[in-house]
Amino acid sequence: METLPKRKDIPPWVKVPEDLKDPEVFQVQTRLLEAMFGPGGSRIPYIEQVSKAMLELKVLESSDLTEIAVYGNYLYKLRTKWMLQSMAERHRLRQERGMLKLAEAMNALELGPSMK
Repeated sequence: METLPKRKDIPPWVKVPEDLKDPEVFQVQTRLLEAMFGPGGSRIPYIEQVSKAMLELKVLESSDLTEIAVYGNYLYKLRTKWMLQSMAERHRLRQERGMLKLAEAMNALELGPSMK
């Protein structure tokens, strides 16, 4: 038997119990969460309202990943999962580009990684 989410504030657009079964689950690097969801997850309620889905985040202890479970109507779940994965990839690439620019600037100043 599946366990239903423990969350008590289930949004009104999520039908209980049918929408709480079989969530779409994926993992995101924990360091990207603040860029995606704002400080302290402040944007999560807005994302849930706009996407007509419910999100649950669970930090995985043995890695630097966070598991995101998306509950709701089948099409809303898929759309929300795709949107969040796209956001995570965009933020990951932005951070990568920022690190490359920093490395280039350090090289231009001849402050290679060995000098601190």
